[in-house]
Amino acid sequence: MTDIDPRPTADAPDDDPYLWLEEIDSPRALEWVSAQNAATLRQLNNKEAVADRALLKAIFDRADNIPFPNRRGGKLFNPWTDAAHPRGVWRTTTLESFCRDTPQWDVLIDLDKLASEENEDWFWRGADTLLPDHDRAIVRLSRGGSDAATFREFDVVRRRFVPDGFVLPESISATAWLDRDTLLLCSPLGQCMATRSGFARTVRLWRRGENPLTAPVLFEASEGAAEVGVSVHQCASGERILFAEKLSLFSRNLWIGDRSGPKLRLNTPADSEVEIQRDWLAIKLRTSWTIGNETFAPGTVVGTNLSAFLAGQPRFARLFEPDGRRALQQFFWCGDRLVLSLLDDLKPVFETIVPAGGTWSRETISGLSEFGSARVWPFDLYAEESRGDLLASSYDRLNPPTLFLVKPNLAPQILKRAPQAFDAAGHRITRHEAISIDGVRIPYVQVGPDDETGEAPVHMYGYGGFGISQPSYYNTAIGKLWLERGGTSVITHLRGGREFGEAWYEAGRREGRRLVHDDFAAVAADLVRRGVTRPGRIAAEGGSNGGLLIANMLTRYPGRFGALFCTVPIIDMRRYTKLFGGAALIGEYGDPDNPEDWAFLKAISAYHVAAPSQTYPPIFIATSRKDDRMHPGHARKMAAKLQAMGYEAHFLEFAGGGHGYGKDNDDKAMLLSLGYSFLRRAIGWSSY
Repeated sequence: MTDIDPRPTADAPDDDPYLWLEEIDSPRALEWVSAQNAATLRQLNNKEAVADRALLKAIFDRADNIPFPNRRGGKLFNPWTDAAHPRGVWRTTTLESFCRDTPQWDVLIDLDKLASEENEDWFWRGADTLLPDHDRAIVRLSRGGSDAATFREFDVVRRRFVPDGFVLPESISATAWLDRDTLLLCSPLGQCMATRSGFARTVRLWRRGENPLTAPVLFEASEGAAEVGVSVHQCASGERILFAEKLSLFSRNLWIGDRSGPKLRLNTPADSEVEIQRDWLAIKLRTSWTIGNETFAPGTVVGTNLSAFLAGQPRFARLFEPDGRRALQQFFWCGDRLVLSLLDDLKPVFETIVPAGGTWSRETISGLSEFGSARVWPFDLYAEESRGDLLASSYDRLNPPTLFLVKPNLAPQILKRAPQAFDAAGHRITRHEAISIDGVRIPYVQVGPDDETGEAPVHMYGYGGFGISQPSYYNTAIGKLWLERGGTSVITHLRGGREFGEAWYEAGRREGRRLVHDDFAAVAADLVRRGVTRPGRIAAEGGSNGGLLIANMLTRYPGRFGALFCTVPIIDMRRYTKLFGGAALIGEYGDPDNPEDWAFLKAISAYHVAAPSQTYPPIFIATSRKDDRMHPGHARKMAAKLQAMGYEAHFLEFAGGGHGYGKDNDDKAMLLSLGYSFLRRAIGWSSY
């Protein structure tokens, strides 16, 4: 195999014979994709996969799955897909009706009907309604499920799009209502209106009847900024507009202003997270901050009166301080309550804090999960209408979600229970820790049968990035196609997430990304050490940033896995900044155009590391042509290079679906059934 072309390589990263596959819609690239899809379906779409697809689609389309609504103006709104509406509907009901077994929903927009009438591949991307009556909405519609969407004004009362209303062409944009005839617009459309990352660099005042591309600019980001953002807040003192200049993945500058533009810079640390409600300010610190005579450690949340802060006379209260493995996951205002979502050694804890005068009173929300996973979020979409009510969901690997309504000072009230999607009998949940390459203990949660024979078919999942913690969630597909058939499933809590706070995240960023991959490999080794399984019986899956993880398992730890499933991935770390919005991710990964950064990036750029004459496990790589987050070129090029070197590498590309598993439940069921059938076959496990 010495005559096999190994390009591109880490030492010659720009000598890339597969660059043509980055041309998304070129005839040559599409011909290659078509041939790949046909080959993959011939090889993988067997009777087992076809049967599994039908099982999963029936689960995804169940009428008694839980809807997760938000409340606007006292009514509940919810986007929904099912067998009759694969593209989805936007619908509304009352809380009283929602609490019934069969709520009466009023459909506002039927996407399947609209797509047929307009001959467009429409999919739902959300709607922003106009306060206080919610009779108008800016509806976002995506062609094929991409992040880019068209914006159209919709009359909620008459159930129709407004003739000559607000309309914005397809783009990754955002709007905010000021009044019935005025919007704030963040859009890359227009001359010199996009940042290097392709996102909006200005906030414009868009009046009804005007051309949005020539609307006057209220705020402009500095040279080199990643993007801008804007939000409108109604408070006792009147209308307040918050302008944000996002400098990088982690830092932003904030201004408070009005319809004429920003007025006052908010002198909080650029890398902090800020939440404002009425006249209260909460700040979460990413790095140490000294102000006055006080120093606050990373991960700390402090609170103060906003007016006092702006006047230069803040009195900070320490609302949360990290302690060992107790770490903040999220914080937000809900009415007059600041809600803290915590993990205490991976156990969910929720606290509410209410400022009054010079004190902050604290309560713990009880009655949710203590041993599995749970999350909470505001019931009311707009802070101006908040009654302080929360929605909460509680679940674990074997028990489906329960939806709660949590009112201030009251015990959680059960609204809905999701149906059991698979037979969990004979399985138990256990927690373990592996020792990574540098001695750090890496937790993982295992679900499987009580008896461990050393031959367990194991499915592993990991992510490890962007400060995203991995919950031990109820996965219906893994439950039905893996656990119910006697398999074992593992969720890993890798560095790069925020399970244990800022230090846990920072350890996996930039040059630390290599450690994230070492963590995952250490869990695989620990499963073998504990006698659960052997390497050839371990199948691993990851998507997006997790796709980079899986690609590195192929090139760096091939002997620890029997098969790999890599979806919508980022893989080419030499060119990722040049593909769509990849430049916005430099703070997470590093800059490949900087020689110092490329020195560590090239070691995890699996596309360049992959070489002939290795013993790689079989891999299935899937992507979407409409993925405008992680360019499909990553997956295409990796599959092409592996195949050219003679490895078993299957490839599938959906024509639509964006950064996900296809554009509807049928696509999702198809990909997962093919993927899990492939994994089972590759590790020598027949579940039938």
